[in-house]
Amino acid sequence: MKFIKHIFTTALLCCLMAGAFAQEQEEKVEYQDYFKATAKADTTSIRIGEPVKVTLDVKVMLYALKGAQIKVIFPNIPDSANHIELVNRSPLDTTGTDENQKLWKQTVTFTSFDSGRWELPPMKFEVYSMTDGSYDSVFTESIFIDVNSVAVDTTKAFKPIKPLRAVNINWLDYWFWILGSFLLITAIVLFLTMRNKKKAPKPVPAVPSKPPFERALEALDKLEKEQPWHTDVKGYYTQLTDVLRLYFEQQFNIPAMEQTTAELMNDIKPVTILNQQRNEIYSILSLADLAKFAKLQPTPQEHEDSLRKARAVVEWTRAAAMPKTEQPATGTNS
Repeated sequence: MKFIKHIFTTALLCCLMAGAFAQEQEEKVEYQDYFKATAKADTTSIRIGEPVKVTLDVKVMLYALKGAQIKVIFPNIPDSANHIELVNRSPLDTTGTDENQKLWKQTVTFTSFDSGRWELPPMKFEVYSMTDGSYDSVFTESIFIDVNSVAVDTTKAFKPIKPLRAVNINWLDYWFWILGSFLLITAIVLFLTMRNKKKAPKPVPAVPSKPPFERALEALDKLEKEQPWHTDVKGYYTQLTDVLRLYFEQQFNIPAMEQTTAELMNDIKPVTILNQQRNEIYSILSLADLAKFAKLQPTPQEHEDSLRKARAVVEWTRAAAMPKTEQPATGTNS
């Protein structure tokens, strides 16, 4: 009976140990496979220049990392290596990632312009734990690509090179050049026309046929004949002072038409022959200012007196306005 009990105890211990060992081996296998990376090509035989698309799949099981923050580092693929050229890489696709696993997928396109059998070497992927600083790495398997040249049938004779073939002209293909040429020619013609265009001659100011004092006297004669003070006193004094101011301006270069009475009286001081008639001129202008701006009604005698004074001023200054004549020589020997 003791012997049977001993056998039963031994068998039970062996079973427990076998179960523990199996579980340990199972967990070990699972932990070994927590990080996987594969590379699969859509074809391994191409002609020169044709693309080969290699799909990279990376999977990380999160149960083995115990909540660590991880980062997967993809391989740095060179643009050209071992007769294989990198064409492009698609963005990373993380479809299928959940709380138990993280997935990354990317398609890399290669090609080759050299015929032969070329190896795409294993690519290294790393998983880095940002929590404790540990990392692990895996490699993909190599991929061999057969690059074939274009088959040439050497049993047939060489064919001559085909001659050049003429292409029909389509004017719509040259509209930009035609429009540009037209605009350029138009700009040149306009430039030459504007440059050669003769400038219009400047108008020559008309030369008065009569000297200023004659025109002033004629205007005073007209006022005396028409006697406008009977109907428009203000208009009469405006015409009378305009005759004198215009005469001063044309004969003595005094801007009298734009000056007040005080300014005009100040400007005639340097002109001796005018300054000699200062009192007469001031009498005419001051009375005219009162008639024009203060509604003063001068007497008929004052109307005629102002006209007479104006004529006297013009006559007095006439000598300075007339051109000088040569005096005959005296005491000459015959």
